[in-house]
Amino acid sequence: MSPASNFVLGDARAYARDDGTPGWEALEAVVGGLEGGQALALASGMAAIAAVFDQVAVGSLIVIPDDCYQGVTGLARAGEQRGRWRVRTLPATDTQAWVAACREADLLWLESPSNPLLVVADLDVICAAPRKPGATVAVDNTFATPLNQQPLGLGADVVVHSATKSLGGHSDLLAGLVVVRDDARLAALRHVRELTGATPGTLEVFLALRGLRTLALRLERSQQSAQVLAERLSVHPAVTGVRYPGLSGHPTHAAARRQLAGFGMVISFDVRGTAAAADAVCAGVRLIRHATSLGAVESTMERRAAVPGQEHLPPTLLRLSVGIESVDDLWRDLDAALQQSQAVAR
Repeated sequence: MSPASNFVLGDARAYARDDGTPGWEALEAVVGGLEGGQALALASGMAAIAAVFDQVAVGSLIVIPDDCYQGVTGLARAGEQRGRWRVRTLPATDTQAWVAACREADLLWLESPSNPLLVVADLDVICAAPRKPGATVAVDNTFATPLNQQPLGLGADVVVHSATKSLGGHSDLLAGLVVVRDDARLAALRHVRELTGATPGTLEVFLALRGLRTLALRLERSQQSAQVLAERLSVHPAVTGVRYPGLSGHPTHAAARRQLAGFGMVISFDVRGTAAAADAVCAGVRLIRHATSLGAVESTMERRAAVPGQEHLPPTLLRLSVGIESVDDLWRDLDAALQQSQAVAR
């Protein structure tokens, strides 16, 4: 891992922030290979996202989906308030509006599946649409992982990952990656990392590489369990709606089947009653952790409308990230908490 910040002068490296480290390069090689491009490791998912936004010129138009990670929305709105750029939001399901936006936007930011409503955008159509000269299409591929989807192959210019989530897989690191195919774009992003100091730590890189070794096994187990839980939740009397791309009734199931190798480990569902009933589910589970983040070996669940910046979401929506525990143990835990929640709902 070479936990060093400086190196003997005259060799290939002098200072880690400028020249990188063998550990960073190992992580970049793995993720770049999985995505079919060249990767750059950064300190967090938001650092990776901010590096992409930093490439946007003053006065540009940025288009983001209306169901988007709140950090991205916050970053986009903060830049707009300072007069850096203009922001437009579009429903991820309005493919024709995105195709039209390709002709005038400077950065089109897509998240598919989305967080937390799990909308799968028609990436194949949008990424192939004619664009304004110099425009960038970026895709946050965190939920899908590179094992389920490779947006660069569909025509995207940039792919972003929060390695904090599924790539690391153990809730013990913060890291992010940007993946591109263009050498000039990679150099520009690396320059942002140098200037901002948004570099990953040696331990974090080690942990991310460790997690990647079991990604295929973890993802297979988690999304198999997620399918079972989504189907059971869809007929539970305490649940009024389930969002999971693997369900045939999901609004974007057709796009998910066309573009994804697997439907992922995240489910969102609405609890019957009020926000208090949904909170009671989170408080009532014993095996599932009432915690934020996702993609880990342990299952986590939270009420997303309780998160600042997410108040627009349905008040009883819970986002469940399915881990690698026994699916029957997870179901018993969920079922018991859901049943108990209905005393609050009444």
